[in-house]
Amino acid sequence: MTDTTAPHSPIDELSERFLTAHAELSPAAATIMGMQGYDDKLPDRSPDGFGALLDLHRSTIAEAKAVEVSSFREETAKDALLERIELGAERYQAGVPQYELNGISCVPVELRLVFDLMPTATDEDWEKIGLRLNQVGTTLDGYRETLLEQAAAGRVSAARQVQVLAGQIAKWTGAEGNDYFTGLTEKAPESSVKGQVEAAAIAASKAFGQFGQWLTSDLLPQAPDRDAVGREVYQLASRDHIGAELDLDEAYAWGWQELARIEQEMQTIAAALNSGDRSIPAMAAVLDADPARKIHGKEAFRDWMQELADGAVQELGGKHFDIPAEIGRIECMIASTSEGVIYYTPPSEDLTTRPGQMWWAVPEGITDFATWREVTTVYHEGVPGHHLQVAQTMLRSDLLNRWQRVGCWVSGHGEGWGLYAERLMEELGYLDEPGVKFGMLDAQGFRSARVIVDIGMHLELEIPRDNPFGFHPGEKWNAELGFEFLRAHSRMETGFLQAELNRYLGWPGQAPSYKLGERIWLQAREEAKLRKGADFDLRAFHRDALNLGSLGLDPLRRALARL
Repeated sequence: MTDTTAPHSPIDELSERFLTAHAELSPAAATIMGMQGYDDKLPDRSPDGFGALLDLHRSTIAEAKAVEVSSFREETAKDALLERIELGAERYQAGVPQYELNGISCVPVELRLVFDLMPTATDEDWEKIGLRLNQVGTTLDGYRETLLEQAAAGRVSAARQVQVLAGQIAKWTGAEGNDYFTGLTEKAPESSVKGQVEAAAIAASKAFGQFGQWLTSDLLPQAPDRDAVGREVYQLASRDHIGAELDLDEAYAWGWQELARIEQEMQTIAAALNSGDRSIPAMAAVLDADPARKIHGKEAFRDWMQELADGAVQELGGKHFDIPAEIGRIECMIASTSEGVIYYTPPSEDLTTRPGQMWWAVPEGITDFATWREVTTVYHEGVPGHHLQVAQTMLRSDLLNRWQRVGCWVSGHGEGWGLYAERLMEELGYLDEPGVKFGMLDAQGFRSARVIVDIGMHLELEIPRDNPFGFHPGEKWNAELGFEFLRAHSRMETGFLQAELNRYLGWPGQAPSYKLGERIWLQAREEAKLRKGADFDLRAFHRDALNLGSLGLDPLRRALARL
């Protein structure tokens, strides 16, 4: 795809060559990013395949460093690219993408997720699905070689993560529940392609089943029991998810302060609404019991989300944000799996083949939904959150090269913006209803607790002796204490919390990127106010910041300081 309106300086052309080469090596990721032309391929995840990715990063780094830039826009593009690919090379050299297993972001999860996002309108679309399904076994075989090579070097994910992934694969393949792959083929048209897709789905399910059994029989005995990854690995993971160099001990201490601040505000709301009772759990129980705040059934809940998301687009567009018509559509979806996660997937690059989508993989057995908890979630995933952020970036071909528009995602920037968007909706008056505001604070408090637990568990830190909650002072963090702390500071189902804990332990540094990213967004806004004084305009700040595209938060602050 060539966009003649896009910027074509040397750094832009290099960025786009990198994106194209990366898509060839990672075609499933290309589909997830919304790029077209790769839907019939799966990646090589053997040691040679990962070696090719490392070589691409190294060669692009050398070229990028030699590129001369001549404008603010080009300087920002170069800074964003180098921050990502230099870090990417470090991670491949450390073997992290090669050996890291968990239930939400690793090679097998990507291979399953990509089938949710493929077009299904025509026989040709289904032929591509069949071709991809037939490649699942080859990709998993190559990845098994990689995991064995990493294990020989002493790098194996914790036993808990191997077991979590094997359990998920068992669910996908019908060993525990419905077979995802054969269920996929039920939607295929009644034509000659249906039989081909059905056979390919059976092969893919079998390949996944064998891989899951291998994880349990061969890899699990080599996996360490220790969940913590340690400071060195965690520092690298934190940089990957946030795009900034953090003082982890300072961030850990700040997490305690922020959680105490939020819960104090929640207690104030609880006392006003619940006859002076300042108990947060009691207030949550009152809200959960309110029939006016409850929806029964997944489809009804999806419809409620859709109505709220559509209303936000209409309310905010032209008033607080510039929302072009091309991105005015967002689609709320109930996922066909049950991992208990909520996530956003971007629109296709042409903005027509696939809209931006908000997904909810509802846990098994959950049929009732409390709306007071989820208003802020819709704003986080939709508008002014991820949908505005990501879809608007994809539109700005006049300012951003293709890699910036579709190939770069930094969790601290994206998830930090999502939390910032929730806070902003409170500032703009959309969360004035006390129950809804309580729900927003509940979500913010949970994200603050994750900063404490994630850093504390992986660095095996001491729990402060003077912590504001009197929680196990002086003891060292472990998984059991992590779960107890989450239980005490959230109003969630036990199964969901267990899945959350497993996620933190298997994906170090990602969970804190929400709250720490929001913190940096708020700091950047205050810095802009100080620089511009009376000339500061909030709508202009949002427009200028989002027009930089997704980038690490250190490059973001450097760019905003030059505006």
